[in-house]
Amino acid sequence: MTNGLNLSDTTTWLPLDGLAPGFDASKAELSTALEGKTFTTVDDRGTRVTHTFGPGTVSWNYRPGEGDDIEAASHTDTCEVIEVDDDLFYAQFHHEYRPTEAVSLILDLRSGRSLSIISVLGEKTTAQVAVQHVFTPGRLEELGQSGEAPAPTMELVGRRVLWVYSSEHAYEHLYLSPHWYTWQCLAGPEQGLADTDENSVWMIRPGIYVFTWREKVIPCGSVTIADHRDQKSIRSHGVLFGEGENGAAPTHFTFGAHGRLLSNTVHPVEYDPSRPLER
Repeated sequence: MTNGLNLSDTTTWLPLDGLAPGFDASKAELSTALEGKTFTTVDDRGTRVTHTFGPGTVSWNYRPGEGDDIEAASHTDTCEVIEVDDDLFYAQFHHEYRPTEAVSLILDLRSGRSLSIISVLGEKTTAQVAVQHVFTPGRLEELGQSGEAPAPTMELVGRRVLWVYSSEHAYEHLYLSPHWYTWQCLAGPEQGLADTDENSVWMIRPGIYVFTWREKVIPCGSVTIADHRDQKSIRSHGVLFGEGENGAAPTHFTFGAHGRLLSNTVHPVEYDPSRPLER
């Protein structure tokens, strides 16, 4: 108990839309650099998705390749674009035609590579949480490719980072393993709450990572892209997506955060949580 509150009673935890007010205070200025441009992502199956950016919109055309059982589709959605680094863009949009899906699209115009993360809101079961993430790396058809493709990484394991989302919202993250991380709210409406949830991490460029998490108590998930190159001044951009309090329509909102490294744990090799599981 803290101040008479039972922090273990998860039925009292805020719904996703209850967290939203003020949480986006540190969101970066939106970029117009992609307006009027078209980029086509192509994955290993030959699936092609053409994205044409307009003022605050993206018009996309999905054409499945061999072995891709997703049906062809096209639509125009409201879209936010943020420039993460030189020639590196993060585009976020929520499908109007399929509201249970949201798309986080990373476009690296320097390497000619992309990473698409589809957030899918479904039903929580004993085997999985409500929001699942589907990761699809690809190449940009309009550009040549260079360097390494986006790929899963364990480089964040052991780090403890303070994240400040606004003058009222602050959390710390402890990246435990390739599958788990722990969060604790240090300030804001969730102050005192903490949990350990699923995560996935992909490297986009050296020091720049896509970090996603999927919560088990609140039916939501998040996709962020974070620049860790200056560990005293880390910058993150992202989205929270999941079920709202009334359950009638998904909640989707973007945000930003400023972070700094608090500590870094280095495990002995024989106990390193990054090593392959022994079963």
